[in-house]
Amino acid sequence: MVKGNINTEGAPVAAVPLQKKKPGFFQRVKKDFAKNRELYLMAIPILAFYLIFRYGPMFGIAIAFKDYTPGKGFYGSNWVGLKHFKAFFNDYYFPRVLRNTIYISVVNLLFSFPVPIILALLINELKSKKFTRIVQTITYMPHFISVVVVCSMIIQLTVKDGGINQVLSFFGFKPVTMLNNPDYFVPIYVISGIWQNMGWNSIVFLSALTSIDPELYTAAKIDGAGRFRQLIHITLPGLASTIIIMLILQIGKMFNIGHEKIILLYNELTYERAEVISTYVYRKGLLQFNWSYSAAVGLFNSVVSFILVYSTNKISKKVSETSLW
Repeated sequence: MVKGNINTEGAPVAAVPLQKKKPGFFQRVKKDFAKNRELYLMAIPILAFYLIFRYGPMFGIAIAFKDYTPGKGFYGSNWVGLKHFKAFFNDYYFPRVLRNTIYISVVNLLFSFPVPIILALLINELKSKKFTRIVQTITYMPHFISVVVVCSMIIQLTVKDGGINQVLSFFGFKPVTMLNNPDYFVPIYVISGIWQNMGWNSIVFLSALTSIDPELYTAAKIDGAGRFRQLIHITLPGLASTIIIMLILQIGKMFNIGHEKIILLYNELTYERAEVISTYVYRKGLLQFNWSYSAAVGLFNSVVSFILVYSTNKISKKVSETSLW
């Protein structure tokens, strides 16, 4: 719609279009809901899951600042402020727990993160579709094995008369119960993790490889580029954004090492190298019934993880213009 005016001399003035009022947020949501009702209904279970099991329990963080006891309850327990945080930082085991967490996380990141990428690149080079499916099935299977079963297999293979020791004895190694030796714990943890997850983690990179334009490879072949040069100049740049995003997510998980596997594998002989923050929270909270102390340690762990994700994302955005947000 336009509106015209007449000046004092009777001459018409150029028509000025009337600006439509921009609809409000709730109006836009209502309109979009009417248009995509099915999608919103499908999203309800996901939102409910995160609200109930992710954001709901966050109210329990308050017990990290209280002397919580079940008898007094959540609201009746005494407020003690930063008492438990100070106790953790002054704890005799704090340096050991922090050192082990950082060491295992860094070693695991350095060795396990590149393997799915390499596996995806190798699978992508296979010409036989049948053989490709066989390789994918074999590498995916360990991911679906229960952690309890995997740890039982590791224990049986690494005992003094286990399969690994029997193989190593042919090369002159003296058989030992490996999980009773602190020096063997981290290699066993990392190698078994690579075996268990490399196939499953390669799916993301295989999907990213399918998005690379095949015409780029055709043009490279015409220019005389071999497979290695195609890998360097086409494949890896095409995977770069996916690799960066996955690296940011992996760094965010560094302080959240899976305690289930470590608890099932470690013992008092390997606490020196195997005890990490998550297992320390388990022992203090569930075994010693010190809920407030373990909540404080867990909150510290979460805050550090958030700082790592935020910092890595910011650096990535500045350097490569690729980020999560």
